[in-house]
Amino acid sequence: MANITRVDPFDDLFRGFFVRPVDFNGQPQQAPSIKMDVREQGDAYLVHAELPGVKKDDIHVVVDGNQVSISAEVRQEKEVKEGERTLRSERYFGKVSRSFQLQQDLDDTRSVARFADGVLELTLPKRIASPSKRLSIE
Repeated sequence: MANITRVDPFDDLFRGFFVRPVDFNGQPQQAPSIKMDVREQGDAYLVHAELPGVKKDDIHVVVDGNQVSISAEVRQEKEVKEGERTLRSERYFGKVSRSFQLQQDLDDTRSVARFADGVLELTLPKRIASPSKRLSIE
């Protein structure tokens, strides 16, 4: 009973409008993560990774065996007008990256990457395993 809090419904209704900037309860700003889907389709893996606001030249993809690494440089180019004041900015500047392993090694010579409308699409063919060869003992 010692922790009684007075609640004013009108204060909550107008919080962030007209008088005060929006308060997000002091939550720390987190760096964006790369959201992606990975599907297996026959003899290849298909990856769709969301990279909104990133330029194609700022994306790097590395394929090594069954490991895939995606990294990108995130930048915001903003024009500030005179007389304007920013109350809160939720944009991130810096580098984001994500790595993951797949079940099979990948054929990096046949892998394809496309980037359009903020979505990176990777087609990663599986490496065809050579049949085992029996060695003759001399």
